[in-house]
Order: sequence, then C-alpha cells, then structure tokens
Amino acid sequence: MIEAIALCAAGVWAGAINVIVGSGTLVTFPTLLLFGYPPLTANISNNLGMVAGGISGVYGYRRELRPNRAVLIRLAPASIAGALVGAALLLVLPDESFKAIVPVLIALGLVMVIVGPAVQRRTAAAQHDADGSLGTVKQIVLAGGIFILGIYGGYFGAAQGILLVGLMGLLLHDGIQRLTAIKNVLATMVNSVAAILFVIVAADRIDWSVVGLISAGSFVGGYFGARFGRRLSPTVLRACILVIGTLALIRILVFD
Repeated sequence: MIEAIALCAAGVWAGAINVIVGSGTLVTFPTLLLFGYPPLTANISNNLGMVAGGISGVYGYRRELRPNRAVLIRLAPASIAGALVGAALLLVLPDESFKAIVPVLIALGLVMVIVGPAVQRRTAAAQHDADGSLGTVKQIVLAGGIFILGIYGGYFGAAQGILLVGLMGLLLHDGIQRLTAIKNVLATMVNSVAAILFVIVAADRIDWSVVGLISAGSFVGGYFGARFGRRLSPTVLRACILVIGTLALIRILVFD
C-alpha cells in the first residue's frame, strides 16, 4: 500500500512538473528504481504511465496551442520519427547497455534541470529581438533538433521538455507559454508513439500495475499543472527533483 501511494503521488508530481518545466521522469523513474524495479521495466512502464499526464496537460494548454497549429504540423513528423528510432534502440540494445547508460542519462537530466532556468530566461529575452520569420536553414536545424530529441525521448526522455523549450526558444519567435504548449504536444507524441511500440513488441517488459498508478497520478498532475502551473515555485520543484535523482544515482552506482 505504501508503495502504491508513493507511485501514485510521484505520478501526480511528475505530471505537474512535465507540464510546467519538463522533467517529470526524474521523479517517477528514480522512485521506481528506489522500490527495486529493474531499470528497463521501470523505464518502459513509466513511459506508458506518463502519456496520461501529457494528454491532460495538452488539454490544459489548448488555448496557447491554437495560434501554433502550423508549427505543430511541421514538427510532428520529426518527433514521431525520432520516437520510433529511440524506442527501437531501447528494445534492440542489450539490457546491460541500458543499465550502463542510465546513470549518464539521469545525470544529464539533472544537469538540464539545473540549467533549465537560464535557458528559459534566454528564451524569454530572445522574444524581444524576434522579427517573425524563420529561414530555411533554421527550419532544417529545428526539424533536425526535434528529431534528435525525439530519439532521446523514445529511449529515456528525462528533461526532454526542458531541451525542447531551449531548442525552440533559440529558433522560434514566440512567447514562453506558447513554446511550453508546443513542448507538451511534442513530448506527448514522443511518449505515445514509444508506448504503442512497447505494447506491441515488449509487453513482457511492462508492469501494468505501475502503469495504472502512474497514469492515474500523472493525469491529475498534468491537469492541475496546466491550470495552476504559473503559481507554483519552479525552484522548489527542481530542488526536489535533484534530491530524488541524486538518491537514485547513489543507489545505482553504490548498490547495483
């Protein structure tokens, strides 16, 4: 019962963080590791569970999405293609490869959580110099970057949202809230595509009780994160993420 409550609560927390900041996996994934779930099972089950939070978060940001439908249509194929590649790599590479790279991915995600505020401040400041146009070269760079981040998201995905906002903030001329709305859609697409592939070819790697608990929590968290996100303190959220992520790193490096 304690484990179930903890996983559901982690899902609520992660769903809210994903919508606001974009690093919710650094709450749920380390929590699963702390309860002793194998890394690959934890990663795949967490991916499926976080889809629900993405859906409610996208709904919560629907107003900010309306002016950016054309942008989403251009970027969606790159996200979907990247998600397929990333999910396939997760399934094709040996389990030992994922176990070896997990500490690196968690550490990278934690770094992104730390530098995220600076990236977002730079993104907001860049809007003042926007001229409303996006050249061919920038479009290619943006699509390529979205594809690479789709691969990352399909494989692991921690702090994918922060990376997406940072990339789009450098190349797109739009406000931070609209970029956050686009980020939520693209990240949810990546998670959904990877989840479908996992269900089809890796059902034996899925712990459906974990999926159910995280789905329920993340759906609630995504909705309230979108509704009240601007009132929450990103500093507190990031601090808690860093604590949990660091504990997970210690567990993996010292006890596994």
